[in-house]
Amino acid sequence: MNGILIRTRNGEYRAELDDSDIGNALWLSLPFTNVANELGDELYFECPLKDLRETGTRQNTFEKGDIAWWPGVGAVCLFFGPTPLSGEDGKPVSKYKCIKIGRIFDDCTSLEEAGDRQRITLLQRLD
Repeated sequence: MNGILIRTRNGEYRAELDDSDIGNALWLSLPFTNVANELGDELYFECPLKDLRETGTRQNTFEKGDIAWWPGVGAVCLFFGPTPLSGEDGKPVSKYKCIKIGRIFDDCTSLEEAGDRQRITLLQRLD
């Protein structure tokens, strides 16, 4: 597992990427900064990874704290609560199938305060 730190204007969140080709490629590309888009309680941002072998199960439903890869678009998704397609259970649901590649350890509900079109940085965590 590859430790990362997610940094926004309102805080830092410890997370971990899995050992998949996508998780490893993302970890090796860090540090990385971009502007995030917000959709319900989901932040997503493009991350240009070259020659990526996209393996893993594509799914629409996630858990709060999941980190996913959005194939085709080449974006990282951070799910921290209900999305516009969520049902009564409040689980995040993506309109497009994504591949789970990691998990946020810290309480991530405050990611909502990071805001739409705000800077987000991913860093390697070596501890």
